[in-house]
Amino acid sequence: MTPTPLPTYFISHGGGPWPWMQEEMQGRYDCLKASLQALPRELALRPKAVLMISAHWEEAEFTVMSGAQPPMLYDYHGFPEHTYRVVYPAPGAPALAQQVHGLIEQAGMAAASDGRRGFDHGMFSPMVVLWPGADMPVVQLSLRRGLDPRQHLALGRALAPLRHEGVLIIGSGLSYHNLRAFGPAARPASAAFDAWLQQTLVDSAPEPRSAGLIRWEDAPAARAAHPREEHLLPLMVALGAAEQEPAACIYHEDDFLGGVVVSSFRFGAV
Repeated sequence: MTPTPLPTYFISHGGGPWPWMQEEMQGRYDCLKASLQALPRELALRPKAVLMISAHWEEAEFTVMSGAQPPMLYDYHGFPEHTYRVVYPAPGAPALAQQVHGLIEQAGMAAASDGRRGFDHGMFSPMVVLWPGADMPVVQLSLRRGLDPRQHLALGRALAPLRHEGVLIIGSGLSYHNLRAFGPAARPASAAFDAWLQQTLVDSAPEPRSAGLIRWEDAPAARAAHPREEHLLPLMVALGAAEQEPAACIYHEDDFLGGVVVSSFRFGAV
């Protein structure tokens, strides 16, 4: 066991297969890319594996990807043809998947395994920037349908022991996700909601922080920022796994894609 637990992260993962579209993006992802490249350098030790909770996978019960070499899942539409042939061949980690399954059940929650599902872009788009060599074992874990914040905080608490074993827990979503209001139209709602996130996550004590996230719908512009909350729920898991530890904003941009205010956060010390 590692003497100091790894921190956990909630990252804003951007849109679709953006790392494979550098020419098309014309620098619009440079800030996010730099923040992801900096993340591994924060860690004192290289993780043994990554446990990724992606906004792009929901199941009736928390479900663990258990394949040894998961395929690609091109879960996006309307992107250039070449982005449906990209490959990020990271290995799975069946033993870790089994351990995750057991921790969830030990916490009194139902769990399932899926040995056939592929990596979705909530995983491979940030991971190709984090570990471009695709040499970091990755296990994906689904959200639970219903998107109950309490259940996802509880999931994070159940997974906390993994931090002492060299497993890096990453929640992959977006701090603002309203596809009908991007660009300049997104600025008021994304700024209001981001300010609430900063105050709640970074400036609050652990108990009111968790309570605030459970009542996230009461936040300013909450439903304008997240008409559906699947891109916010990975944050609950990352926080739950480091619930008593301080938070820091590791990425903040107030003009993402022409007007969106977005952030990423770390929980725990580095």
